[in-house]
Amino acid sequence: MKNKLQNSRVLVTGGAGFIGSNLIEDLLAQDNEVVCLDNFATGKRENIANFTNNRHFKLIEGDIRCLDICRQACDGADYVLHQAALCSVPRSIKDPITSANVNIMGSLNVLLAACDAKVKRFVYAASSSTYGDSKSLPKVENEIGKPLSPYAITKYVNELFADNFSRLYGIQTIGLRYFNVYGKRQDPLGAYAAVVPKFFISLIKHENPVINGDGSYSRDFTYIADVVQANQLAAIADAPEAVNTVYNIAYGTKTTLNELFHAIRTNLSRHDGEILKIEPVYGVARIGDIPHSLANTDKAQTLLGYKPKFNIHAGLAEAAEWYWQNFQVNQ
Repeated sequence: MKNKLQNSRVLVTGGAGFIGSNLIEDLLAQDNEVVCLDNFATGKRENIANFTNNRHFKLIEGDIRCLDICRQACDGADYVLHQAALCSVPRSIKDPITSANVNIMGSLNVLLAACDAKVKRFVYAASSSTYGDSKSLPKVENEIGKPLSPYAITKYVNELFADNFSRLYGIQTIGLRYFNVYGKRQDPLGAYAAVVPKFFISLIKHENPVINGDGSYSRDFTYIADVVQANQLAAIADAPEAVNTVYNIAYGTKTTLNELFHAIRTNLSRHDGEILKIEPVYGVARIGDIPHSLANTDKAQTLLGYKPKFNIHAGLAEAAEWYWQNFQVNQ
């Protein structure tokens, strides 16, 4: 059974970012032509440096808030994998206007451009933040609560627009609700860095990682390779019931922040035994954070053929090697 996108022209928005650059790496290895659209607000040129000499790769430097740029990027595309966004709950709380402009109006521009270009399918990054204050676990796609942050609102609006466009204009859309993605190329140094890369870089530097709250909050951490798999499957799914809907993309187990810290520390200690002596410090819980998150992935497994391969231990082992190679300071 075909399970990868091949011999197609694919637009990846946010292609210089963490998830986007990993998608591009796989797509190019599978004989696709790839267009990367990025304004480098959060994406990094080094993430795509290895692709720039590939004749099947094209970079368009531009902002998804510009409709003309989006039309240029979508021209001739068979598929769009829309990853561009400002992906941070704290950032959205500090600056809700910019998050809304990028995540809502920018995404609407890409969707409209994709629709006008008559792409075969529009696959977009949705978010587990959409579940909001829903207390049910595990999370299932048709049961959501009220959003807890401006970021969560923007990602839910994306789902509403995608559903509306599929009904009004016939474009095929699939939303992938990512659950705490981690892995190579995830930036540990930005002001709004995610918890996994922040723990890695703190421990490598022999600093005490900060855990927000008492460490009991839990997440369904999802390794980047499983997210790449899900995007590929979403692009090629051919069953009518598989399109114009949303899916949870996760491994399907929960890990507390305390457990995450200990697992990362253990992996890095294989390179530097002194890291085992480092303990975390505990701060206040962040506003807008969901206490617990755990995905039911039955829908993705049934309709897309999604089979997550990396549990938290396998994923962190691979991630630890990448972070150590790229950020080690103690040799």
